[in-house]
Amino acid sequence: MKRFLAVAVLAALSSAALAQQVKNPLSTAIREVLANRQKNILAAVDTMPADKFSYKPSADQMTFGHLVLHIIESNHRFCAQAADVPEPKVAEVKDTDGKDKLTAALKESFDFCSSALEKTDDSKLGDSIDGFGKKEPRAWAFLILAGGWADHYGAAAMYLRQNGLLPPTAQKK
Repeated sequence: MKRFLAVAVLAALSSAALAQQVKNPLSTAIREVLANRQKNILAAVDTMPADKFSYKPSADQMTFGHLVLHIIESNHRFCAQAADVPEPKVAEVKDTDGKDKLTAALKESFDFCSSALEKTDDSKLGDSIDGFGKKEPRAWAFLILAGGWADHYGAAAMYLRQNGLLPPTAQKK
């Protein structure tokens, strides 16, 4: 038992030492998450045929094109909030626009996130931002981004599977 506790304490100390080596752990983590989620989401959107962007699984669900538009808008809003920069001024995109236009706008939104989040550090995480009409700490935007990207990829994967297509992360390497 003492040996187990000693190993557990050493592991905790090693983790604490590693965490101390990262100057801005949350900002660093969100940039690492972004790289992977961006790759998977863009690959999922690329996998969906252009004629399926109007597909929706049921009458109450959004179309695939609307999902892409939602990701674009979320990237603009929450990356701007996380980085404490203004949202970009971009050309209007509609969920009924074609695959090429939506994909280009999605790539631009991820480029904006990469650029905005590159400048972040953890010093402003406690600052107050608007979280859907309620004041939230800036750290909330980081969490919304990470959770949103996972949720959006999961939704895109479901749309792909319902159309007989394998999501990028399910394809053989």
